[in-house]
Amino acid sequence: MKNLFKTNDIKGYIFIRLILGYVFLVAGLQKFIFPENMGPGRFTEMGFPFPEFTAYFVGFFETIGGLFILFGFASRLAAIPLIITMLVAIITTKFPQLGDGFWGFAHSARLDISMLLTSIFVAINGSDKNSIDHKIFEKD
Repeated sequence: MKNLFKTNDIKGYIFIRLILGYVFLVAGLQKFIFPENMGPGRFTEMGFPFPEFTAYFVGFFETIGGLFILFGFASRLAAIPLIITMLVAIITTKFPQLGDGFWGFAHSARLDISMLLTSIFVAINGSDKNSIDHKIFEKD
């Protein structure tokens, strides 16, 4: 259990947490603030089953996960649903674009792939010395 909250000494790591947390926080909140364009309306257009439930379910995990990573609280755990979210997003919304050619896919998937890989990085490395995890679970 202790390893789950173990922090790292990577210099500048806080910037990884800040950008990943910010992007997920904004994406999650937009599903609630703009339901037609970013939430259930968009999920309906994409053909997701139960679009209202699905959009708000995803929005909840993006918002909470984004906040947790932003502040460095249980970052490894928070990254897991975000990894799943990005895998589903890439498979369902980006892979179909491969039919139009690789470069169109590469362009539209660039943010999703960046968020996926950064989430994996956070899942592996946890938080840093500038985090709530460090303040609670590690004493200098």
